This record gives sequence, C-alpha cells and structure tokens, in this order.
Amino acid sequence: MKKFLFMLGLCSVSSAYAQGGMLIIQNFTTNYDFHGIIYANNNSAGAGGCYPMISSKDPEAIVVPAGATAKYEDYRHQFASSISPVTTWNVSLGPGSSVSQRPWNHASLIPGGVISANTKWSMCKFQMYHAGTSVPQTYFNGDIGGTALPCNTAPDNVATAWGNAKWFTVTSGTDVYTYLIIQ
Repeated sequence: MKKFLFMLGLCSVSSAYAQGGMLIIQNFTTNYDFHGIIYANNNSAGAGGCYPMISSKDPEAIVVPAGATAKYEDYRHQFASSISPVTTWNVSLGPGSSVSQRPWNHASLIPGGVISANTKWSMCKFQMYHAGTSVPQTYFNGDIGGTALPCNTAPDNVATAWGNAKWFTVTSGTDVYTYLIIQ
C-alpha cells in the first residue's frame, strides 16, 4: 500500500509540472510578423529548481506571420502540426551545465519523457517585424511569460504604441492551455 501511495504521489507531482499543456501563439496584428524564442522549464521551488530549462534552437526564432496562429502541443507533436515547427531544442539540465541540443523526437522530449514530464511553457523572447520583411519594429519587442518566481521574472504583458502582447494560462480540468496573444 505504501508503494502504491508513493507512486500515486510521484505521478501527481510529475503531472503538476508536465509539459503536456499546449502553447498557442495568436498574432492578431496585420502589420507585424512575430519572431520569438519559446522557453519551458520546471517552476518547482523544490529539488531541481528551475531546471530542466528548454528553449527553441532551430529555428532560433519561430515565426508567426501577421494574422496567423501557431500551436505547440508538446516538443514532439508540434513538429508535424505547427506552422513554425522547432526541429531542435536547447536543453539545460542544471545551473552551470552545458546546453545540449536535442532533436524534436528525442526520447526525453516525447510526452511522458523525463524532460517533458518535468517542464511547462514559461516564457518567450520576441521581436516583431514588419509583415513579410526582415525589418524589425524597433519598439515592439521584449520578454513575456508566466510570472512564476524565481524562475521567470518576465512580465505577463507588454504594451507599446505599436501593439500589445499578453501571456496567460487557462486550465480546464486536466487540460492546460498557455496563450501568447499579440494585438
């Protein structure tokens, strides 16, 4: 019975930090393309702290064109379903550890894999570009994310004269949806 309760507790703690939730980036602007690096990490205050920490690597900046939506179901399934799929992820397992690059289908990144089971979408570093060009909008950029301290200090809202961005999470039962809305 003790082993069963231990395993049940371990599973519930792991699921609390399971990446399993979807990241949805909705670019409602008509003038700007979104370019950003997305991050996920463990926001637990316990062992492991903010690690593992994951970020998109290839492409370094994902692109969501003006008026489009990108969905990242998880590290693996996003490859076939996203309009801007990530082929390689940067993975850092602890403070001071070297960053390793892992392909989208690496065993630790699949749903239920050790990294996937211990991370969730946390933030994004973004820069808006004039639609269809490689010209940045100098004043519409920044860090944005969930404000779970101490792992992330980025605000959940970026407001400029050129547009606004908002990061929030919606939970319905066991389903978790993290949104980045750009207007």
